[in-house]
Amino acid sequence: MIEKTILVVGGAGYIGSHQVKLLDERGYNVVIYDNLSKGSRDLVTVDNFEEGDLADKERLREVFEKYEVDAVMHFAAFIEVGESVKEPDKYYRNNVVNVINLLDIMLEYDVKYFIFSSTAAVYGEPEEIPIKETQAKKPINPYGKSKLMVEEILEDYDSSYNLKYNCFRYFNASGADESGEIGEKHTPETHLIPLILKTALEERDEIYIFGTDYDTKDGSCIRDFVHVNDLADAHVKGLERLFAGGSSEVFNLGSGEGYSVKEIIDKSKEITGTDFKVVESDRREGDPAILIADSYKAKEILGWEPKYNLEEIIKTAWHWHK
Repeated sequence: MIEKTILVVGGAGYIGSHQVKLLDERGYNVVIYDNLSKGSRDLVTVDNFEEGDLADKERLREVFEKYEVDAVMHFAAFIEVGESVKEPDKYYRNNVVNVINLLDIMLEYDVKYFIFSSTAAVYGEPEEIPIKETQAKKPINPYGKSKLMVEEILEDYDSSYNLKYNCFRYFNASGADESGEIGEKHTPETHLIPLILKTALEERDEIYIFGTDYDTKDGSCIRDFVHVNDLADAHVKGLERLFAGGSSEVFNLGSGEGYSVKEIIDKSKEITGTDFKVVESDRREGDPAILIADSYKAKEILGWEPKYNLEEIIKTAWHWHK
């Protein structure tokens, strides 16, 4: 097999770095393009690192001139829901305009395969659980809207320019690589499991449960957690299907299992062997009671199967955070 070159935009971030590591292990030539605004140089595990911004088309051209790129994977979005409500301009500029810049340069260099990291936030308040890809898309914040806009742009780029894509709508990406070499590193950190583990490590004073009066088994929100390496595996399977002539598709990626916030905290206490302060607080605006993915389509079309359960997710994250 001739080694294919994959450009991973945002490859120094949490999910991007795990994707880079897996592509490298599977024999691909990987090039990272990252402005390091959210990513971290110490999460880079391959030699080909190019610092640059997606707003800079000339810098993008330099990279496409330097490498014969066969496909592009995009992990360079801003992802904080609350911030997107306060600063929608920042989100539309980076998450939409900058993706159009990237797609336009891809077309200039006749690169026709694109993998896009999307989100369950495109659904907004779910109509039914588990959530299927066919459900209505009604995002309730600029972050979710920005991802949906790109999905719609990709539809048009496929029909007009024959650019083939897969969009992966994640639920809660979590865990870390078993090597302990890379893991979840956000500034600021907003995700539940790393916040819990930072509390266990006494880097935080307490962990908050936002809402204990939901119509769920224990009153706290229920979420679907999927290991970051399972996500990366689905992306490779999607990419290989595109290379083999597959059509553009949209897939949910989740474990299909729902765990409450209280269950995650209890399991984390058990795994870390520590007791820490838990504070019950009011609900946050816009938090649905239950979000669980129906990932049947990814299993059926890609042959994807998540391998990590909740205990393994927390254990790998704990190994990294320690």
